[in-house]
Amino acid sequence: MPTFASHDETTLYYGVVTVAGARERPPLVVLAGGPARHPEYLGDLAGLTRLRTLVVLHQRGVGESSPSPTAAAASWPALADDVEALRRHLGLAEIELLGHSAGTRVALAYAARYPQHLASLCLLTPPAQWLVNTPDDSSGIITAHRAEPWYADYLAHRIAATAAKTASDLNRLFPYLAPIAWARWTAQAREHEATGAWHPAAQDLFFAGADPAGIVDGLTQVHCPVLVVAGAEDGLTGLAPVLAIADLFANGRAVTIADAGHYPWVEQPQAFTAALTDFYRPPAIAA
Repeated sequence: MPTFASHDETTLYYGVVTVAGARERPPLVVLAGGPARHPEYLGDLAGLTRLRTLVVLHQRGVGESSPSPTAAAASWPALADDVEALRRHLGLAEIELLGHSAGTRVALAYAARYPQHLASLCLLTPPAQWLVNTPDDSSGIITAHRAEPWYADYLAHRIAATAAKTASDLNRLFPYLAPIAWARWTAQAREHEATGAWHPAAQDLFFAGADPAGIVDGLTQVHCPVLVVAGAEDGLTGLAPVLAIADLFANGRAVTIADAGHYPWVEQPQAFTAALTDFYRPPAIAA
């Protein structure tokens, strides 16, 4: 079982997702969202294993990783140090890093703290309001679903969700909130939402005492290629603020996946694969 000791000796696990004969392909370190959701919900990211071997870190207290002995080491800015410990364990001078949703917070913290060790950065449907001042356009995406049969339940539980005191309280409301993350609330979407359990203790620690001070300024030192992937119908993040994140980077660009929400590799795998193939092909893999 692939594990390593992090900076404070906490034992962390990472999964290796690959295809036969492809272990020589450059590794891509992957950070799941949730926060504190088991990364099995990522699958192989619509066949990204054709381009990279995925090294999927299990957050402290999630999946096979040990819980954090201290709260301070488990907040999302501090989790960047686990990524750095993984880089050292893998023996890599630089890493290519991909984060989804809440995992992009950790990825950005890593980028700001360790830009010299970052070869590329991919941010999938990142929360953006803590980073940019672009007006939130998620309300328009949300109200576009007002004719859906689940919409009334969503509205009825949204206020309670914002008032939830603990991750456990929020998780009990999640079935009513989940549809807003999708362009279409299909059987496939419902099945996907049932994949990847949340870990409430780690969820609570993720935001407890988190201090993002200095991260935005630190991103000015990131000169590697950066790709921001947005779902055009992501009711969780909106669209315009997500696209604006790319402008924080000297070498950043954004792509919008049409007819997709928070999980574009599930709803639009072909468009998602095309966007990431274009990003990862040059110069990292040879023809």
